[in-house]
Amino acid sequence: MSSQQEMPLRPPKSVVVPYEPDTPPDRLARLVPHEVSERWRAVDRSAHAPHIVAVPGDDGEDWTAAALVTARPDTAYLKIVDAVGDVQAAVAAVVAHARRRELAQLKWEGWTAGPEDAVAAGFAALSPPLTQPEGAAGPAAGYVRWLRDGVVTAPPYYGQTTHFTCGAVTALVAQVHAGTLPWEALDRQAELTLWRDATNFPACEPVGLGVALRRARPSSRVTVHLDTDRPVMLDHYPSSDQEWRALLQRTSRTDAERIGVPIDPRHLSLTEIRDAIGRQEHVLLLLSLAGMQGFDVPHWVLCHGVVPGAVVIEDPWANAATGDTWVDAHLLPVPDPSLDTMSTMSPEGFRGAVTISHPRRRAASPAAPADE
Repeated sequence: MSSQQEMPLRPPKSVVVPYEPDTPPDRLARLVPHEVSERWRAVDRSAHAPHIVAVPGDDGEDWTAAALVTARPDTAYLKIVDAVGDVQAAVAAVVAHARRRELAQLKWEGWTAGPEDAVAAGFAALSPPLTQPEGAAGPAAGYVRWLRDGVVTAPPYYGQTTHFTCGAVTALVAQVHAGTLPWEALDRQAELTLWRDATNFPACEPVGLGVALRRARPSSRVTVHLDTDRPVMLDHYPSSDQEWRALLQRTSRTDAERIGVPIDPRHLSLTEIRDAIGRQEHVLLLLSLAGMQGFDVPHWVLCHGVVPGAVVIEDPWANAATGDTWVDAHLLPVPDPSLDTMSTMSPEGFRGAVTISHPRRRAASPAAPADE
């Protein structure tokens, strides 16, 4: 669907101001219904650079439309939380705002947006999440509009149901996206079963995850990429706890050699990640949440699509405390330099990943074309 067919050729003039929940301008207060204002103020969105994109009236004083816009740091999208007043004018102004920032994508949470408004504004519906991340309170619906060329197929969104099963979830979602695992098999039992085989207690390190995945899916070609031979993801534990976890990681390496899971000791580059996705492979990538969420915790995401300048990931976790929802985490474009930084893991700058090549790759859902 062409965005130019759905939106005015000339977007309305707009103003962009920071969103200050304790001191909203009167022009905004007159537009925003009470229940919407309450939702905007219910969480601290400051980490996601909340701002208002507003359309002034003919008199230049009052606003006729406005939208609350946020986004995770170090990403290539914007998210409309709600649009109020003249909704189509508000969304057209946000589209123009996102284009000026040369972003890849615009999303819209479905708190107040309905399918008709979304389609009229050039958005496509996101499939509802199979589960939402632990503690999340996201909307039942969400919408996406791509602003760059490309085709990205959408895997199902499954939010991890524990704080430690991100690796298992990304591996399972990759299999569903490839068509080697049915959607109905993606559930909490599958999540915890794969995690139990892969865990280094409680997290999954790259070699253990690759070995568990190969055991679960012997027909898939699995490669571990890890450019260090020392145990990883252990530095925050006391030395006594590091010792036995290190022993388990050495055991995982022995298991990898025994069952034929190669461990590539080179540093996996962003170009190689893009090339793998181009071959319809999936890349499970270990990264730090410091950039996107503000805390340096190792976390697994699924890299499954590319658009110019950004890699499209699935993040199985969303931070409800900042207004982050599954709409942010699903089909999330991350600029190449940001993803390179996020996945360079401290303290020694290693990169951990697992690539999966599937025997019978087919798209799990219709391709979603990116607009221009």
